[in-house]
Amino acid sequence: MNEHQHTVLCVDDEENILHSLKRLLRKEGYRLLTAISGAEGLKLFEENEVHLVISDQRMPQMSGTEFLSVVKDRYPDAIRVVLTGYTDVDAITESINKGHVYKFFLKPWNDQSLKLEIKQALDQYDLIQANKMLDQKVVQKNEELKKINENLEMLVQERTKELEIQNQALELSQAILEDVPIPIIGVSEEGLIVLVNEEARTLSCSCGGIDVGKGLVDCFSNDVEGKIASAFTINTAQTLKGYRLSDKAYDIDLTPLSGRFSGQGIVLTLKQVEG
Repeated sequence: MNEHQHTVLCVDDEENILHSLKRLLRKEGYRLLTAISGAEGLKLFEENEVHLVISDQRMPQMSGTEFLSVVKDRYPDAIRVVLTGYTDVDAITESINKGHVYKFFLKPWNDQSLKLEIKQALDQYDLIQANKMLDQKVVQKNEELKKINENLEMLVQERTKELEIQNQALELSQAILEDVPIPIIGVSEEGLIVLVNEEARTLSCSCGGIDVGKGLVDCFSNDVEGKIASAFTINTAQTLKGYRLSDKAYDIDLTPLSGRFSGQGIVLTLKQVEG
């Protein structure tokens, strides 16, 4: 069957009415099913996906509105239409108000009007199904977005915890560095002093004190600058012995940073020596 072809079920206990409906609709591109009773119509519903059902009102055993009421409960998506005479209009109107019937057509019908009404009813069916699919997609996307947000929230929590641990480690490292009993100085690749511990702050040089933000050339001689350049070039620790600072002699170990900070700085460790 064509994927977009609609299935129309016609239910009437009069064979001539069914033949008339088949002749009327056979050129409309629908898949047509027929039944001569409500019970037979329900059996066809079990075996087929019916998009529109047209039922006569006056049938033995089960009236059209009774049949369509059952259809509504079991197959609520199907568009339900009843064929009736003028004398049954009040009963059909009540059924419409209860939602059992989408609309009714009066006998005898006008062929062109009936074909147009059926087409409009099936257009309504397609619109309802499209809206349902859209709603399902929205619900699905909302669920996906909810999961993404939950995962993002979890990642943020994990990242926040990592940062807290890193901050604690950094604070501890800074506290340990401050208490190291020898001068330690950090120098960036641009030659700026970026780290000074408490022992290093007690030293004096030609520019006064050794402070963060000062240039290396402001506080140290060309000997130190040359050793730093060499350490950067070969990425290997260097030692400058007997450097005079604050009227004292120091051996200066120059250790380049490694890992992800490789090439970005050097740590100067000053060890006082006799001299």
